[in-house]
Amino acid sequence: MAFLETKDVVKQYSEHLALDKVSVTIPERKIFGLLGPNGAGKTTLIRIITRITAPDYGEVLFKNRPLAYEDIFNIGYLPEERGLYKKMKVGEQAIYLARLKGLSTSDAKSRLKMWFGKFDILSWWDKKLEELSKGMQQKVQFIVTVIHEPELLIFDEPFSGFDPVNTELLKNEILQLKEQGKTIIFSTHNMASVEEICDEIALINKSKVVLSGDVNQIRNAHKQHIFKIRSENENLVVDETHCEILSHEKDSRNHLFRLKKNTDISNSDFFYNLLKKNEISSLEEEIPSMNEIFIQTVNS
Repeated sequence: MAFLETKDVVKQYSEHLALDKVSVTIPERKIFGLLGPNGAGKTTLIRIITRITAPDYGEVLFKNRPLAYEDIFNIGYLPEERGLYKKMKVGEQAIYLARLKGLSTSDAKSRLKMWFGKFDILSWWDKKLEELSKGMQQKVQFIVTVIHEPELLIFDEPFSGFDPVNTELLKNEILQLKEQGKTIIFSTHNMASVEEICDEIALINKSKVVLSGDVNQIRNAHKQHIFKIRSENENLVVDETHCEILSHEKDSRNHLFRLKKNTDISNSDFFYNLLKKNEISSLEEEIPSMNEIFIQTVNS
C-alpha cells in the first residue's frame, strides 16, 4: 500500500530547477531510501513533504489524499543540519520540543526519561546542550524526532558524526521503529547502510528520479554475470565459448578465479561444464553493491 506519494513534483529556484517531475511511491511500514549526490534535489523533496516549502507543480498524497497542514503533526523529521538550542538545558529543551508536538508535560517527561535511559544519557538531563559531544547531541535530536510517535519518520543522514558503536545503536532503533509499524524515509550517502536497512529506494540525480525500486531487485538487475570460483587447482579448465577468466590469484590454500559468463549460456550449462572439468570448492555470483550501482547510474 502506498503510504505517501509525490506525483510529478516540480520546484524551481530562480534559474535552478531543483525537482523536475519527481514521482516517488513510499510503501507503508517500510524503510525507503532517498538517495542522490549533493545538489540532486533530495532535501528539496523532503522540505516539500514536510510542508516547509510548496511545489510549483505536482502534488503530494498522504494515505491517498492530498497532504494537509495537520498531517505535519504525524511526521517526525531529523534534518541533516541539526537545530537544537546550545544554551538550553537538555531536558528542558526536549520537553519544550515535545510539547510543540502535542504532548502534555507529564507525557513528554515520561517518554523522554525512557528514551534518555535507553540511550544512556540521563545524567545529561540538566546539562546545557553545548556541554555534550556531537554524538550525544545527535542522540537528543533523534529522541525529539520520534518522541510524539508519528507514523512517518524522515531521517536525513542520521548516522553523521556517530562512532561505529552508536551507529549500530541508532540503526537498531530505526529497525525497531519499522517493526512497530512506522514508515521511514532514510536519506544518506552511506550505501552500506542502504543495503542493510532499506527495503526500497529512489535515486535522484540532476533533479530527476533515475532509478527506483526494491533494493534486492535492483542489485540483481545490475548483475554483470561475473562468478567467483575457489579451487585447489592452479589451472582452471574452461570452455572459452562459455566464459573468460578475468583474474586469478592465490591465498594460503586455494586459487581464486573471477569468470565472466557469456550471456548466451544458461547458468545450468555453465555450472555443469565447469564442474565436469574441475574440482571446485565454492562458486558464487558477484552481486554489485549499491555503492557501485550509485556511481554507475550517476555517471552514466
